[in-house]
Amino acid sequence: MTPRPLLPSATMSATLYWYSGCSTCKQAHKHLAGLGVQPTLVELKTDPPSAATLADLHARSGLPLKSFFNTAGQSYRNGGFKDRLPGLSTAEQYDALAADGMLVKRPILDLGHTVLVGFAAPAYDEATS
Repeated sequence: MTPRPLLPSATMSATLYWYSGCSTCKQAHKHLAGLGVQPTLVELKTDPPSAATLADLHARSGLPLKSFFNTAGQSYRNGGFKDRLPGLSTAEQYDALAADGMLVKRPILDLGHTVLVGFAAPAYDEATS
């Protein structure tokens, strides 16, 4: 089996929205490094993306907006989002995500041509090939 060549990091622009205390985010970052991708890191807890950035990521992901919510997180539970989310407008959902980075599902990988939410090695492999 011929090893896959590493991607030249200069030709691939990547941003990883992550929480540095998250083991899944660390796995995603390590996996990207193994693929030769050195993303710009954005710490969700201290520097959450703006509502406009979230709207752009959402549009390019092709996923339902609910996929951007960390439904297992404390912010989601404490904010009552399980009950509140269906009644919120799209703009209100973007605003809620932008106001609390811990509410955002992580990691989010933005490769420009595609946006991935969560970490699955095969999806990262395909998106970076």
